[in-house]
Amino acid sequence: MWRKFAFGACLVLCTAPGLAAPKPHAAAKMSGLDGQSLGTVDFAQTNHGVMITFDLHGLTPGAHGMHVHTSGNCDAKTKFTSAGPHFSPEPKNHGFMVKGGPHPGDLPNQYADAQGGLHASTLTNMFSLGNGKKSIFDRDGASIIVHAKADDFASQPAGNSGDRVACGVIVRTVGPAQRKGAKRNAHK
Repeated sequence: MWRKFAFGACLVLCTAPGLAAPKPHAAAKMSGLDGQSLGTVDFAQTNHGVMITFDLHGLTPGAHGMHVHTSGNCDAKTKFTSAGPHFSPEPKNHGFMVKGGPHPGDLPNQYADAQGGLHASTLTNMFSLGNGKKSIFDRDGASIIVHAKADDFASQPAGNSGDRVACGVIVRTVGPAQRKGAKRNAHK
């Protein structure tokens, strides 16, 4: 009798949705080259990938290339080149339209409205917020860059998307501890 009760209690408690480990989550506070706040980008791990939600303002109207980069460094003095190349743990070409692509950090273009606001979401299964090979989190973190123009999804190395106009360091807010180990090699 006691074993049946213990098994039943464990079954109920171990599968209760409120007791499940929270899914990894991250956020980036976006800034322009002048240091002004341009909003936030939210990253939420789902069962189908990472949901990325943009809540930005102060952009030029129209299409903007978006990329996750290999370093959590948004130094405006370097015009955000300190963020490094696009996230790609294995050598790949840039773009959704090229053989051998895309980089896992390549994201679809997003569109700012006539007032420069950008409120949109996209889902990717090319990287994760947890630990492991697909994770964007290594010793030096990751960042997200907004480019001045649309990504053509073909030109190397960044889709002819123009200058880096906004950057945000992606900070894990919920999830496993950061991985320990060697820094990931940048792709060429």
